[in-house]
Amino acid sequence: MALLEHELLGRPLLKIYQDSEAFSFSLDSMLLADFASITKRVENICDLCSGNAPIPMYLSLRCNANIIGVEVQEESYNLAIKSIEKNNLDNRIKMVNANLVGISKVLGHNFDLVTVNPPYFKVGANNINPNDRKAIARHEVLATLDDIIKESSSLLNSKGVFAMVHRPDRLLEILDCMRKYKIEPKRLRLCYPKLGSECNNILIEGVKDGAPSLRILDPLYIYKEDGKWTDEVLKIYNFER
Repeated sequence: MALLEHELLGRPLLKIYQDSEAFSFSLDSMLLADFASITKRVENICDLCSGNAPIPMYLSLRCNANIIGVEVQEESYNLAIKSIEKNNLDNRIKMVNANLVGISKVLGHNFDLVTVNPPYFKVGANNINPNDRKAIARHEVLATLDDIIKESSSLLNSKGVFAMVHRPDRLLEILDCMRKYKIEPKRLRLCYPKLGSECNNILIEGVKDGAPSLRILDPLYIYKEDGKWTDEVLKIYNFER
């Protein structure tokens, strides 16, 4: 393991440990942590597929809720613990080293918000090493999209919020699956690398037992024509509100 210490996207107040040989967190996680709705009623948050805990750490800046992160890979879990302790957040953020399938039986069913940056890709015809850390982070080796949304619904209390980042090619599947498990889609935002490019990520949020009413938000562009981040992304980067 090649251990690296970084600032969490340029925030000197938060340090995060990463393994350069494993799957590192990306801007997707930060977009999701910024996108998820945080209200005064949010007291308990669960983040699934936490990796080295970038989303729990970012959310700790947005609210005073208790946050639990769930990560199946022991190496990533250990990095998360190290980062949480480094930032003196162990009184706010707890980590669980476990597969998310069945985790609601352990953690309960009363979370106000569940966030997840899941593996994006189905396990196809190509052979994938089930012990490959990057494969587990990118492909649905240990939990499918259906597993993730089913478990998220079980974790949530009625009117609890589910927020996820994913790929646009699976949007219809995501919408069907959310409704299957009584999470009504409420907000959808399409993310583009730059103006004129194709959408490469979606941010979607739903409410458990919510009434039908989906809002399509303005598109989010990551880069300007000169290759620099847009003002909105810089705002997320520096946590300016």
